[in-house]
Amino acid sequence: MFDTKFTIVLRDDLAPWQALNVTAFLTSGVVAGAPEIIGEPYRDRAGHFYNALSAQPAIVLAADAATMATIHRRSLERGVRTSLYIEEMFATGHDAANRAVFAEHAPEDARVVGIALRTDKKLVDKITKGARMHP
Repeated sequence: MFDTKFTIVLRDDLAPWQALNVTAFLTSGVVAGAPEIIGEPYRDRAGHFYNALSAQPAIVLAADAATMATIHRRSLERGVRTSLYIEEMFATGHDAANRAVFAEHAPEDARVVGIALRTDKKLVDKITKGARMHP
């Protein structure tokens, strides 16, 4: 049905609140980069309108820290733009602080806790090889 795959990979040692928080942030990044992913608004039988949701399902995977670093490296090598969340961002309180702490790290020292991408299905599978379905 879709030529692309929307995948989020979370580091497997996150607390539940961290996993949910990172998933929400990464999803917003993918949607911001691909607004065409958003479907039509929802309307219930009583006539109330609700926000539109992603028309494409997202797959959520889990991986250990080493595999997360490999997935990050593969995405960069293949030129795939991603949404990325690093561990240090948990200690900040707003977007500007997130971007500031993010800018202090390079790919080789980033402690990636979450990465999301939406691109060709086969390419996503190659990039995320080694990750498993999130429990």
